[in-house]
Amino acid sequence: MARDLTPAALGILETLVGFDTTSRGSNLELIGWVEAYLDRHGVPHRRVPNAEGDKSNLLATIGPAEPGGVVLSGHTDVVPVDGQPWSTDPWTLTEKGGRLYGRGTCDMKAFLALALAAVPDLVAAGPKKPVHLAFSYDEEIGCLGAPAMIEVIRRELPKPAVVVVGEPTDMEAVNGHKGIATFRVTVTGREAHSSQTHQGVSAIMEAVKLMSFLGDLAQRLDREADPASPFTPKGATLTIGLVGGGTAHNIIARECGFTFDLRCPPGFEVEDVLAPFYAEARALDAALKARAPEAGVVVEKKTDVPPFAPEPGGAAEAFARRLTGDNGPPRVVAFAAEAGQFQRGGFSTVICGPGSIAQAHQPDEFLEMSQLERGAAFMRRLAEWAAEA
Repeated sequence: MARDLTPAALGILETLVGFDTTSRGSNLELIGWVEAYLDRHGVPHRRVPNAEGDKSNLLATIGPAEPGGVVLSGHTDVVPVDGQPWSTDPWTLTEKGGRLYGRGTCDMKAFLALALAAVPDLVAAGPKKPVHLAFSYDEEIGCLGAPAMIEVIRRELPKPAVVVVGEPTDMEAVNGHKGIATFRVTVTGREAHSSQTHQGVSAIMEAVKLMSFLGDLAQRLDREADPASPFTPKGATLTIGLVGGGTAHNIIARECGFTFDLRCPPGFEVEDVLAPFYAEARALDAALKARAPEAGVVVEKKTDVPPFAPEPGGAAEAFARRLTGDNGPPRVVAFAAEAGQFQRGGFSTVICGPGSIAQAHQPDEFLEMSQLERGAAFMRRLAEWAAEA
């Protein structure tokens, strides 16, 4: 009987949590540790770095250079802990009451730990089909790292049959997610004393007009949501997440900026949804420039992650269900992930990983030990599949 991978995964998870891989920093220390681990087991690997060289994806292959293998995909970065009331050290794995606490335990270093724990067994089994590890950077700030890595897989590897993206789904198969596009809007006005409103242009007061327009658009999207949609919330959603501007209460603000995101189910086009907003921004830009040549509105798209659409008869979903024993109904999630990028690259894809999204990004983020055990069983069955394929 194959060994239980849970203890090995637990030890690796403790190490991975100890690396502060918040997206604003580098992930190279973690990548270096994984490379050394793979070297000890004779597994070839390569980096796919960012342009600056301070972050990198990592690709590794266990088994032959044959088509039809499986990609285990996960991101190495985590969200910040700043300002969150943690009751444990977020960078130290802490076990209490059957739960594993630490930043990234749920989202999503446990899946990485499970994949790495399976490496010795995969190597020893002499797999007939390859298992590829695909670890990315900067997923949490817009899935920025994965596209370059996916292009390397598409161009240079024998085509895998299945991609498993290990985001937290309670080890249940998920076959769809919304896309996400993020935008930064900068409104520039003209500074003046706040008593001299005829001389200045308040960027904040003008930005409020655009934010109000987006609020109305968000309400319309909610009203027009398809009641048959499998998503929760059912339709496209729009939220303003960051706002900043101004210098003092008695200075007419020269600049105001805000960031919003739009999350669309498959079938929506971001540009079509935002066409009325773009028209409003252009009109305001012209009106501001008429009052002050230096004033205006700039709208920048910062990220655009495609949605992940259910695949009729999808090979990846069937594969995940076979290994997990999942016989439940089809499932989709509202959060965005790299699954849509893999699907756009031409790969049959499923999301299936340990933990619940309800614990992700929270203070005292945790993973139930039972979820690590279910993930370990998945990896054990994966090793058996690879050996028999």
